[in-house]
Amino acid sequence: MATNLSINERLLTEAKKLGHFKTKRETVNSALEEFIQRRRQVEIKKLFNSIEYDPGYDYKKTRMKRQPR
Repeated sequence: MATNLSINERLLTEAKKLGHFKTKRETVNSALEEFIQRRRQVEIKKLFNSIEYDPGYDYKKTRMKRQPR
């Protein structure tokens, strides 16, 4: 899909150089993939400490049931 975008040429050139990309397309696609990955990581980090655990749960007892002796 062809799209016309007004992209800061200085930023694009620097990203292309730092990423060792051959084309502008490759540079932009990689930047978008990295942006998406980082945003997803932020969403995952929000889940930390948000799960309530059952204090009475005995993980050792559960582990013993799985392993035949």
